[in-house]
Amino acid sequence: MKQDYLQMRVLELAPQVWGSGPLFETDLTLLAKQNVCSIMFIRPDGESPGQPSSATLAKAADEHGIAFAYFPVETRKVDSKTATEFMKVADALKRPLLVCGRSGGHATSAWESAELATDPNVSN
Repeated sequence: MKQDYLQMRVLELAPQVWGSGPLFETDLTLLAKQNVCSIMFIRPDGESPGQPSSATLAKAADEHGIAFAYFPVETRKVDSKTATEFMKVADALKRPLLVCGRSGGHATSAWESAELATDPNVSN
């Protein structure tokens, strides 16, 4: 992902999976130019004043041909049940995928927790 085109900081979480902080409607044009196919929005609606709702972002994503999944995660660490559902949703989305949370750290922690909790090679 070309950092210079985006006004947000993105972090690579896995091959063709990126994490970022806050997402706004104006970001969707830039993400479409980057060929992002899917967005997994993990930020709960109403978390911060002025934050666009998941419905608003889903509509904007649709207008740009980007798939949008809303999967709110309130904490950075997810339990095993949430992790299983999280990865099921993520695995169903076409790549490149952008996971958006309150911060890049929130998206990264949620992804890593879900990945670890669903990895059969890791003792949970």
